[in-house]
Amino acid sequence: MARRVVITGLGTVCPVGNTTSDCWTSILAGKSGIDTVPMWCEKKWANECMEVTAGGEVKNFNPEDFIEPKKDVRRMGRFIHLAMAASKEAWEMAGLPDRLDDEFGERAGCVLGVGMIGLDVLTDNYEALTNKGPRRVSAFFIPGTISNLASGHIGIRRNLKLDNWVVVSACASGTHSIGEAFLQIQSGRADLMVSGGTESAMHPLSVAGFNSMHALCASKNADPKKASRPFDKTRDGFVMGEGAGILILEELEHAKRRGAKIIAEVIGYGSTCDANHITAPAEHGEGAQRAMKKALQSANLKPSDVDYINAHGTSTPLNDKYETEAIKGVFKEHA
Repeated sequence: MARRVVITGLGTVCPVGNTTSDCWTSILAGKSGIDTVPMWCEKKWANECMEVTAGGEVKNFNPEDFIEPKKDVRRMGRFIHLAMAASKEAWEMAGLPDRLDDEFGERAGCVLGVGMIGLDVLTDNYEALTNKGPRRVSAFFIPGTISNLASGHIGIRRNLKLDNWVVVSACASGTHSIGEAFLQIQSGRADLMVSGGTESAMHPLSVAGFNSMHALCASKNADPKKASRPFDKTRDGFVMGEGAGILILEELEHAKRRGAKIIAEVIGYGSTCDANHITAPAEHGEGAQRAMKKALQSANLKPSDVDYINAHGTSTPLNDKYETEAIKGVFKEHA
């Protein structure tokens, strides 16, 4: 019999708050975290300014508040800093001991979603190599950039001795990580998993790259808070942002035995591949329809049982069109 999986901790760092409570309060108040990124306006590359100047930065964030020893901060990329902060909040909310003993740790793991590597550390070290030579490349260049060190540092900090890896599937990375962690517990391989996503790709290199793909909104520089318009007729692209969201997933009876507060239950998961194009969704959202149907089947739910959908909503012409068709295709009149 499949085991039940619950959520016992939440941690959030995002452009509208550095805790779950602050983020949720800001969201309910309709606060936008998107603003002008000054450096993108002021700095020029080969006499050319950045075409896109709106972004969602995490503000007033000091990684030394979350990472011990503090010397480790300089050994990590910013995406790891954000993951450490969010995981600390989630861990404490779950009421877990600071560090698991070996018996518990052997049944606990970490799987995170990271779409891109640490570009800040990568480009800084490339500049050091180019301008000063190979001996000036940091010994912490590799550990600061590779994506699995986000989960790795959490595993080291908390003595998580089961699976430790990351999912890399672009915008779906965080969702896939939660689904895969859910399956680990449901199948009996784990009792507890740290899961979620972290990303800090608001770098001139990534912004220039996405802009060259015509994926970013470049028409709202004068009014950045109106830049992201998912499902709007005038949508013309998404906005780069950064942040981390971490969950503590736990087997139900295990959580009850230690007196944990149960926040929610994960009851199903489905994932598919469009097998269509490197950026364009399949027509009519065919792949997304199959994923949602698999999730409903996994959870033993009918479409009419669902009362909220967390849409992708990239504000790009093709995604929003086909995502709408996918939702209507699965949920019919209930949509």
